[in-house]
Amino acid sequence: MQVQDLVGIVPWTFVATILNLFIQVYLIKRFLFKPINEILEKRKAHADAEIQDATKAKEEAQAMKAEYEENMQNAKNKASEILTTAQKTAAIQSEEMLREASRQAAALKEKAEADIVQEKRKAVNELKDEIGGMAMEIAGKVIEREVNEKDHAKLIDDFISQVDQTGSPADTDRNAGDIS
Repeated sequence: MQVQDLVGIVPWTFVATILNLFIQVYLIKRFLFKPINEILEKRKAHADAEIQDATKAKEEAQAMKAEYEENMQNAKNKASEILTTAQKTAAIQSEEMLREASRQAAALKEKAEADIVQEKRKAVNELKDEIGGMAMEIAGKVIEREVNEKDHAKLIDDFISQVDQTGSPADTDRNAGDIS
């Protein structure tokens, strides 16, 4: 009988077990599921808020990145524009400086040539005056005495030596040709 008591259903025990089960389910639902569900809902809301914040931060970061890239492109364009302008300005200034240097060199050359021509004229005039003076002296000497061939050769030699001492050989030859 003992085995049958163990395997058999006792109505009062069955009712007590069912009642115990319902009480446990009620207590678990009231004190365990409800707070756990509230905690889970709070965690879910918190996770959703963090996801939204992360999405918002990602969108802001992408907007900042786009703005940064745009600013960098603008800066590159502006730097390129400044560089191009500076190169053009430098080229223009270089050309202007070359033109000015050419003008100054040409002016100096013209002035030097004018000075050379003036000095040459002055030297020629001085030589003409000197040669004229010498010619007058020779003419005076010739008139004072009668010139024979020997005296004539000596006068010419004296004249040539005086011209050699005062002027260049090319000027002396040209001017000597004018006198004779």
